[in-house]
Parts: sequence; structure tokens; C-alpha cells
Amino acid sequence: MTTELDPRSPANLTPGGLMRLMTWLSPSFPVGAYTYSHGVEYAVEDRRVISAESLTTWIEGVLEFGAGRIDAVLFCAAWRAARAGDLDALFDIGVDADCWRGTAEMALEATAQGRAFVSTAQKVWGDGILTLWAKRMRDDDRLPSYPVAVGIAAAEADVPLRDALSAFLHAMAANLVSSAVRLVPLGQTDGVRTLASLDKAVAMATETAMNTDPVNLGAAAPMVDWTSMKHETQYTRLFRS
Repeated sequence: MTTELDPRSPANLTPGGLMRLMTWLSPSFPVGAYTYSHGVEYAVEDRRVISAESLTTWIEGVLEFGAGRIDAVLFCAAWRAARAGDLDALFDIGVDADCWRGTAEMALEATAQGRAFVSTAQKVWGDGILTLWAKRMRDDDRLPSYPVAVGIAAAEADVPLRDALSAFLHAMAANLVSSAVRLVPLGQTDGVRTLASLDKAVAMATETAMNTDPVNLGAAAPMVDWTSMKHETQYTRLFRS
């Protein structure tokens, strides 16, 4: 497995790379992230998330055992394959990403955002390995997964892996916090306090993913999957997942 010490890895995050990350992961970037709650909407309905404390615990579980862990390892694999220019490996990673979605809504969450990210990135920054990968996926009648797409784009833009992945996971946590602020509801201050309390969880998830071989990938967040499945038939819904 390659690491950040690999000669292919940029030594530092440049101002241009930082701006690119901030643009990609901004709430204003048109991937529609605000429309997904990743099962949090039903978790609130079922009284499993009712406060800043229970929300923190829930998101820590997502990062350590659930989609946060899966997406982070896929992100690393995609970043490394893109740096190596290995389109075959990127296709295999994209296929694997399809297999790691526990529910229909989580699959929609990953692929709809992935397709929107690829489309916008192509229109703004032009063609490159991200475009080649997306076409390869499309030719096989598959949709691009969001974490894989962002990982490829980060590699192509010379953004170091650790910085790119940390930002991606932080944005994931921030989106779940934003959902809960509207659903519980939580005050804005409690929302920011919750996000601040997740710094360590994001850092740990980043470090773990960077040192995890994809062949050893696994998840254990059945309650998150259950809330996602229950959300599919929830009577009233604000979110798509």
C-alpha cells in the first residue's frame, strides 16, 4: 500500500489546493448534500437522536463503524490509484463502492452526489482522469460514487491525501449536524459545539482509513442502516435519506 511518503504525493497543501477543497466541500457546491440526512431524520423520529450529546455519539459511530469508514477507505484507494494513473484500478474501486451501500437511499445519496460532483467539476475545471473514470463507469452502466469522485479530483489537483480526506470527512460530519439542527431541533450554537467535538473522531477516521488495506474493509453500523431503511417509508420527510 502506498502512503503519503510515496514520491507521487505532494509534500504540502498549497493555497490553490486549499481553495479547491473549500470550493468542492462548500455547502454552495451543487451536489445537493443538504437534501440527505443519512438516516438521521428517522433517528430523530424514533428518539434516538434528541440532543447534542446523542447526535455526537451517532455521528462518531458513522465515522468509526459506518459509511464514514467505508467512504474514507474508498477515498484513499481512489486517490492513490488516480495518482498512479491506474484507470483499471479506479474502475474496480468504483464497482466496489456500489457494493458497500446498505440501503437504497444510501446508494442514492452516494451516486446522486457523485454524478453532480463529476458534472460540475468537468464543466469548471475541464477533462482529466476524473472524466475518463466517469466515462468508464458510464460505459458499464454504473454511476460514480461521491467519495471516489472527490478522491480522484483531489489527487488530480495535487491535494495531499491527509488534507483532502480530513476535509471530506469533516464536511460529511457537518452535513449530518446541519440536518439535526433542523430536525431535533438544535440551536446553532449547539450545532457548532457538536461539530467541534467531532474533531478527534474525524482525525481518527482519517488516520485509520489511510492505514487500512481495502481488502480488510468492513463496517458494523446496523442501527444506521436500519434508520435508513425505516426512513424509506417514514410518513413525513424533509430529506431524501
